Amino acid sequence: MTVDDRFGEELEQARKNRPIGTVTDPVTDPVGDWATDFSHVDPVWAADPYPIQDDLRRRCPIARTERFGGVWLPTRYEDVASIAYDTDRFSSRAIIVSNVRPPKELAPVGAVPPISSDPPFHHDARKLLLPAFTKSAVAKREAATRAYCHALIDAMEGKEVVDAAGDYAQHIPMRVIADMLGFPPEDGPKFAEFVESALESINRPQDERIEGFTRLTDYLVAQIHDHIEHPRDDLTTYLMNAELYGRKLDPIHVVGTMTLLLIAGIDTTWSAIGASLWHLAKTPADRERLVAEPGLLPTAMEEFLRAYAPVTMARLVKEDMAWNGVEMKADDWVLLSFPAANRDPAQFERAGEVMIDREENRHAAFGLGIHRCVGSHLARMELRVALEVWLERIPVFELADPAAVTWAASQVRGPRTVPVRVG
Repeated sequence: MTVDDRFGEELEQARKNRPIGTVTDPVTDPVGDWATDFSHVDPVWAADPYPIQDDLRRRCPIARTERFGGVWLPTRYEDVASIAYDTDRFSSRAIIVSNVRPPKELAPVGAVPPISSDPPFHHDARKLLLPAFTKSAVAKREAATRAYCHALIDAMEGKEVVDAAGDYAQHIPMRVIADMLGFPPEDGPKFAEFVESALESINRPQDERIEGFTRLTDYLVAQIHDHIEHPRDDLTTYLMNAELYGRKLDPIHVVGTMTLLLIAGIDTTWSAIGASLWHLAKTPADRERLVAEPGLLPTAMEEFLRAYAPVTMARLVKEDMAWNGVEMKADDWVLLSFPAANRDPAQFERAGEVMIDREENRHAAFGLGIHRCVGSHLARMELRVALEVWLERIPVFELADPAAVTWAASQVRGPRTVPVRVG
């Protein structure tokens, strides 16, 4: 079978025959009680989830909602870690809570391997990606990333107010991922649309969700066909030619992994850069200290990752069971809030404070267990370079209008608009 055959009729049939799973009705009413009716896409949560998480951790450490067909929300580090490491009782076949639960037969691969994969398949699928994300591979991308950050700031010349998220943070990972996958760099606006559709539309009608995913997969299939017609050396070509268990990857596996790299590789880093700049814009003492002590940036970066961890992952309960005092049912969702775990005072001293010189900082921003982020070296490089260049070029800046800052209402929480005064 040629590569053309795999990504032709075989792929189209696999896309058409993809099982939907169990669908529940969207619930968009305002939250009544966060302990029994929470919603992680509620505007109040999106704007500032930390007081809610702190309150739940004290009075109801494992919250419950009937939205999305039933979801649990542990808020203590110990509980989040315990579930993250427990692959026997919790499945990763769907990592984004929505009104659709994919069928059990989707395991162990899942829709976006390896993050959606269960053992033992997960180990082998993850191993395929490791070479592209080693420290040495990432280091080769630093010069281009730095040059692009400078170009973005060059484009701000003469402006008194710029959007640190929309004009700067979001573009950096989009360019890096486009370069890694061999996609046209001018397609950045499409990537932003794909991210929004995948992560921020979970309460929309199912036909709208399917339409959004279809646009994304249509784009990825078109890029694969372009690679077939114009071969080049990049991560897309690598995935197309990769082998697992003695044969080429299933085409749906290739598309799923490309989906993961495009969505997760963009929004998580975009959110971390944006949140860091938001913090510095509203905290002049920290901004001034980092400008004066640039050597402190790696330590400060880890604190920004802890305090403003963007990512919350999901698991599905495999079988009915009693777990830490609650009765979980098969196919209940569980939200692993790494942001809540990172602010647990039982795990971190002065957990609610942002201390840019914090020395002990074993945070969970990149996840815990077998699904810890494969791209953590890349994300750290992008965050460090983005902050280094910004602070070098724009050492003085402040929020132009704190009320104008907006945040994504999804499992990847980061600022979508951060107007800052730079002139």
